[in-house]
Amino acid sequence: MTAPAPPQVADLPTTVDPGPPGSLLSFFLLAFAFMWTCFITVTVTTTAQTGWGQALLILGAYAPGLAAIAVTGRAAGRAGVAELLRRVTRTPVAARWFVFAAVYIAAIKLAVALVHRLIAGEWPRFGTESLFLIPVAIAFSTPFQAGEEIGWRGFALPRLAARMGWAWASIVLGLIWAVWHLPQFFVRGGDSHGQSFWVFVLQVTAISVAMVWLYLRVGGSLLPLMLFHSAINNSKDIVPSATAGATDVFGLAASRVAWLTVALLWLCAVFFLARLAPRTRSSSVA
Repeated sequence: MTAPAPPQVADLPTTVDPGPPGSLLSFFLLAFAFMWTCFITVTVTTTAQTGWGQALLILGAYAPGLAAIAVTGRAAGRAGVAELLRRVTRTPVAARWFVFAAVYIAAIKLAVALVHRLIAGEWPRFGTESLFLIPVAIAFSTPFQAGEEIGWRGFALPRLAARMGWAWASIVLGLIWAVWHLPQFFVRGGDSHGQSFWVFVLQVTAISVAMVWLYLRVGGSLLPLMLFHSAINNSKDIVPSATAGATDVFGLAASRVAWLTVALLWLCAVFFLARLAPRTRSSSVA
């Protein structure tokens, strides 16, 4: 029997209940408070390499999902929480969108390497991760991204879009998402320690735009977004951007690879924004 076609943007619900005026603010406050408490504790007491530090970092990463469940449960009870969690496995979704989610960041990074070669006359440093293990790591860690995506794209995104439209929501959520990560730049032993936070903000905001574009293509299903998130974490260092020994978190000093990554991500983001802008608040996904 032929599987039903995945939901298209035009078939999505035309309105979304943005919830009580304080629900979105409550979500952001809870997500920040929980994560920052965990990460700042690691910063002042230990490093990312200890078992205690790893446990706190993992717990903090689940803050958006836990905050979304808490706020939804208070406003809509168990039925609302169940509906939110069903977004993780909303199906069917065309296979091409999973492929897009899995390879987008890797394609950006490989394009950065090529541009670097053309500009500098030499290839940048490539990562040492096994090309076989990267897809395995992406697949393994995808379910764990529910901890963030239930909150960011499952709860916050449609409510922001109901207020300001998809294009602005993608940018605003990207900025909030980036700032939420700030404590990790001070965690000793972490891969973001000492790196330029502002370069990170530019990269993450552009990635947020791409993820919102994908969100609309897959009818609000969170599983492809979780795969996208996992692919970011596990394939970004195919061509590493980090500057060894960096210490100026609030400076703009970054590697050529980092700035080329910003440029290519925003080149793509402009393309996606042009397709998000015509969609008004009335096109929001419930």
